[in-house]
Amino acid sequence: MEQLSFFAVPSPCKGICQSDPKGYCLGCFRSRDERFNWMSFSELQKQDVIRLCAQRKKRRQYAVFHARKLQQQQLQASINTQLDFEEPNDNDV
Repeated sequence: MEQLSFFAVPSPCKGICQSDPKGYCLGCFRSRDERFNWMSFSELQKQDVIRLCAQRKKRRQYAVFHARKLQQQQLQASINTQLDFEEPNDNDV
């Protein structure tokens, strides 16, 4: 049973309107179908889409965070390799 809502669910559109390679909007994280059918969705369906968009946004933020962390680790490993000095042996002195 659909719950009555007092306020209409506003569109999550941010006005960016560009899609990522998977087809999700870079601004609001809606799929193509969700964007095109927004006006025909019930209030419950709109709330569900907004919930899905929030999940997609969190996954995207985590992916970006993870990629940056991996990039920093690779850079640090590269720097450490370049600065890795060998300890002198007793025979070298």
